Amino acid sequence: MSNISRRKFLGTGTKASLAGTAIFASTNSIEKQMKNIFIHHVYFWLKNTGNLADRDKLVEGLKKLSAVKTIKHFHIGKPANTNREVIDSSYAVSWMLMFENDANQASYQTDPVHLKFIEECSHLWSKVIVYDAVDVS
Repeated sequence: MSNISRRKFLGTGTKASLAGTAIFASTNSIEKQMKNIFIHHVYFWLKNTGNLADRDKLVEGLKKLSAVKTIKHFHIGKPANTNREVIDSSYAVSWMLMFENDANQASYQTDPVHLKFIEECSHLWSKVIVYDAVDVS
């Protein structure tokens, strides 16, 4: 067993305590970021199921669509490689958006960039499902 001075032990303990506080503060600030927002999650099924060129065109369209000013954050995704009974991986592309509020989401719906996206990309999909969510309280 090695000998450690009291000063060194206290210094190490303080560093560990500060690291734990930083992790808690970081987690706490993430929780605050996720309050009072409007989440708009869209799932797309391609007409040509499994066609990577069509999927890439849709993704490119979504990247252009991300220029809408009222979008706070966005994520473009594809099904994860998970397999459980409750998971639906039948879609081709997901588009998750975060807005400051309902008014910004409503503005997005009529934004010219959004309307152009629909005009240019709607021929690629056979089905779209949207889930909108707000805070429970």
